Amino acid sequence: MQDLAILSGAGGLPVMLAKQHPQAVRVVFKGVEHAMQAPLAEHRFEKLASLFDDLTARGVTRVVLAGAMSRPALDPSQLDPFMMQLAPRLMSAMQGGDDAILRLIIAVFEEQGFEVVGAHELLPGMTVPDGVFAGPEPKDAHLSDASRAMDILLALSPLDVGQGTVVAGGLCLGIETLQGTDALLRFVGETPEHLRRGKGGVLVKAPKRGQDLRVDMPVVGPDTVRNAAAAGLEGIFGAAGKVLIVEQDATRSALEETGLFLAGRVL
Repeated sequence: MQDLAILSGAGGLPVMLAKQHPQAVRVVFKGVEHAMQAPLAEHRFEKLASLFDDLTARGVTRVVLAGAMSRPALDPSQLDPFMMQLAPRLMSAMQGGDDAILRLIIAVFEEQGFEVVGAHELLPGMTVPDGVFAGPEPKDAHLSDASRAMDILLALSPLDVGQGTVVAGGLCLGIETLQGTDALLRFVGETPEHLRRGKGGVLVKAPKRGQDLRVDMPVVGPDTVRNAAAAGLEGIFGAAGKVLIVEQDATRSALEETGLFLAGRVL
């Protein structure tokens, strides 16, 4: 009997967790994209009571939320009594940003007696280190752009907007919003050259100030590297110890192929 359940969204992080913890219960949700392999336990957001009952019956005491999940389109006709009672709290949280919803999710699981753990706690050594992870040493211009980007992210933290921004030559070329990092990089790549001070610039990823790192921890991986290169950037910075690297070997290879660097900075 396994005491851990992986509540999976899209992306490679849930798959990494399943490889490291093969006996963990793999939970997916109807209508939510995922890459998890069987055996799977599929549930509906509208019927959380059945999820809690299932996890308890399996002996689960800890849960980890991993992977990207869009805000679910709930079917009111499918809501169980538990979700009906939760609805006012959920509607209030949905008026805020993602952080408000995630805090509510943590609270609900804890109220049901489950411990919510972070992916970084289950994947030690998988976060961006302090210093260069791979690639060339950042130049002074990169460090200056990174400082500017960090200032922008910290200033936006109270607004619960996003976890990434791109700065080149001191100019902010884009801020991550609900659409995610890949959409940000596509947007930056489409920026006309006359609005940029030449090629170059950096992507910076960092959690929001005060963010609970047990959920929605920023992530970089090989796709992030390739998309950053396609956008004309020269490197990626992450908050040291607070940004996960998925598929580390593939990420290192992508950095070698593109000539970009990935480095950590202490916030």
